[in-house]
Amino acid sequence: MKDVLIYDTTLRDGCQAEDISFTLEDKLRITEKLEELGIDYIEGGYPGSNPRDADFFKRVKKLKLKNAKIASFGTTRRPSAKPSQDLSLKVLLQADTPVVTLVGKTWDLHVRDDLRISKKANLEIIADSIAYVKRHADEVIFDAEHFFDGFRSNPEYALECLKAAEEGGADWIVLCDTNGGRLPSEVREAVGRVRESVRTPLGIHCHNDGELAVANTMAAVEMGARQVQGTINGFGERCGNLNLCSIIPNLQLKMGKSCIKLAQLKRLREVSHFFYELANIQPNKRQPYVGDSAFAHKGGLHVSGVLKNRETYEHIDPEFVGNRQRVLVSDLAGRSNIVYKGKEYGIDLENQDQAIHEVLRRTKELESQGYEFEAAEASFELLIQEALGRKKKNFHLIGFRVIDEKRTEGEPPMSEATIMVRVDGVMEHAAAMGNGPVNALDQALRRALTKFYPSLKEVELLDYKVRVLTSGEGTGASVRVLIESGDGKDQWGTVGVSHNVIEASWQALVDSIDYKLYKDARHRHVN
Repeated sequence: MKDVLIYDTTLRDGCQAEDISFTLEDKLRITEKLEELGIDYIEGGYPGSNPRDADFFKRVKKLKLKNAKIASFGTTRRPSAKPSQDLSLKVLLQADTPVVTLVGKTWDLHVRDDLRISKKANLEIIADSIAYVKRHADEVIFDAEHFFDGFRSNPEYALECLKAAEEGGADWIVLCDTNGGRLPSEVREAVGRVRESVRTPLGIHCHNDGELAVANTMAAVEMGARQVQGTINGFGERCGNLNLCSIIPNLQLKMGKSCIKLAQLKRLREVSHFFYELANIQPNKRQPYVGDSAFAHKGGLHVSGVLKNRETYEHIDPEFVGNRQRVLVSDLAGRSNIVYKGKEYGIDLENQDQAIHEVLRRTKELESQGYEFEAAEASFELLIQEALGRKKKNFHLIGFRVIDEKRTEGEPPMSEATIMVRVDGVMEHAAAMGNGPVNALDQALRRALTKFYPSLKEVELLDYKVRVLTSGEGTGASVRVLIESGDGKDQWGTVGVSHNVIEASWQALVDSIDYKLYKDARHRHVN
């Protein structure tokens, strides 16, 4: 049995961060990634917020999740409506999730100035909203909004709110530092008082406005909280939420609190960078545990010491979280990471030293050019196959041309691509129109190859992202293109880098097609 359960709210709180926006396909990929990491609860947001979130709750049911529970999120009922008449509660229950999280007021200031109702009426709202939802859902979590501010202002009333939630039948009561302004000492005192007042299991939900979300969460866990709510990389409104990439190793490695398996902990860096890539945000190099610089050493006493014994300047073994020790200028280590990724793909690299050396060499070479493989797993698997001498050349490009034409001011441009390829000595020429140059090129390439590889009809381009890599070069800057593809059964990511966005897109498209054909061949071989 786990000591602490992890509740991820990246798909709601994380999406409230400035510059963060995930597509529906992103959200489904994120859900699968969180399941692989061993997260216990995955909150999808409020089903009535927008059509994309409503679609998420329909589509997520089709995912084969083994352990993670999907939670919908909403507020307690409106003061003017009975629970059975409240539209937001109806929408929550229509999402048909095993877990429903309700947020309610516990700070008397909010009750007075925001809801503008009596404190007694607020207690009734909390209790009957939870009781109503509990009759229809397997599990109800009560998020006590602004609890620590409320406890500081009026501790007796804040505790009354929690007792109302308990009377309503809440399975969890989660104490929220919504403004992110409290100190660890205050959290310890408040959680201690709460434990004396209610028997319901407790959770903690901290924001990071005072750079204390991790410290406050650890203080709450020390005092008995058994559910921790946060987001990957600390994405969230204002200064962000509790960073799960920091708290999970702190709980597991520092406090001895089991929350995920050690094998899953080794995927933490991979998951962190996967989320950055989907969010189209440059990863934080100095992020604890998972950042590129977290275990990087440069010159002098540090390098001398760490090469003799890593414990001299490293607080944990970086491999525990999927990271690696780096000695700047002459980059060391990394072999185990390649072997680990190979095992994920079902490829045994233990005795393939030459192939591992080649993968490391190519990875370093490509990363120096701007490639990132965290959200382009298919491109990296093809890189391993190439190093093993197993990658098949499915076609040869003779040439392509892409034309973008805008004929009048008020009409959108038209895109046309023509391509010529050779497959097993046979030349094939194709042309296609698209809603943009990359879409046209994708259509033309698959039209040319489908004659030889009919399964390419199944492939769809699901998502497309471009990131500028170099600053100061204006429109001549290098770009990285990340493409998400799928065939109705699987989804995969591929990457390309170039000064020319069409060339970068071409690289990612070719990898996408090569991976589909490689995947089909592997499936035939297994069967």
